[in-house]
Amino acid sequence: MSQQLPDSDQCPRANGMPMLGLGTWENTDPDDCIESVQVALESGYRHIDTAQAYGNEHEVGEGIARADVDRDDVFLATKVWLDNLAYDDVIDTTSASLDRLGTDYVDLLYVHWPSRTYDAEDTLEAFDELEERGWINRVGVSNFEPEHMEEAVDILDAPLFANQVECHPMLPQEEVRSKAEELDIEVVGYSPLARGEVFDNDTLTDIAEDRDVSAAQVSLAWLRQKGVTPIPKATGRDHVEDNWRSLNLTLDDEEIERIDAIDERGRRVDPSFGPWN
Repeated sequence: MSQQLPDSDQCPRANGMPMLGLGTWENTDPDDCIESVQVALESGYRHIDTAQAYGNEHEVGEGIARADVDRDDVFLATKVWLDNLAYDDVIDTTSASLDRLGTDYVDLLYVHWPSRTYDAEDTLEAFDELEERGWINRVGVSNFEPEHMEEAVDILDAPLFANQVECHPMLPQEEVRSKAEELDIEVVGYSPLARGEVFDNDTLTDIAEDRDVSAAQVSLAWLRQKGVTPIPKATGRDHVEDNWRSLNLTLDDEEIERIDAIDERGRRVDPSFGPWN
């Protein structure tokens, strides 16, 4: 496999957002989390994703602080949990998130789920307020279906920048991606390796073998070529760097068509409060 590690400037950007990030969901060991963020940034990553619910904002902030990279060069995103989406709670818990992260602002703040305490008018008014205060640079949503995206765009004063959804070759999210394109919203893909199942898919592993790369790199390259920004979780240096090397890979039309034709479909993240349930 290729040993070349791309420079940070080789990562394409979508309206200023680096199109490959480090996800930190379930990265709950404090030392591992700090190290993975630091290693990612020093390997070239400039997009780090966390959330209130992950319980690791402090460690993510510590990893950023330890890395030999300026904070202003890092695209940092976090999410407001579904219990904290009333107006005052959005403000208060975002302030707490900033404290844990050790920063005055985040580049992108998401509504984590349109569930439980989410009220479109009340919640999004608070996000507009945070944007006006300069605590957040961009407003995002996560796990929104097309109708929720349309509603949010109608309510917000600030532009709706991104919708973060589960997205991978076994869940290509055509309807969400189509609506996002129509509304000029970026799509960020979590679980882009289908919780590890890309390594068991014959189409992806065959292409990976032909290209002398990993199946992870194939999935990540496919997503970027679809206009999706993947944020794979990785904790060890080898996996962090392997995912980053996906920037060296460009799939040809035939390979894209083979991946598009994968007939396995299904969510790997499907809580009862998901808006599709």
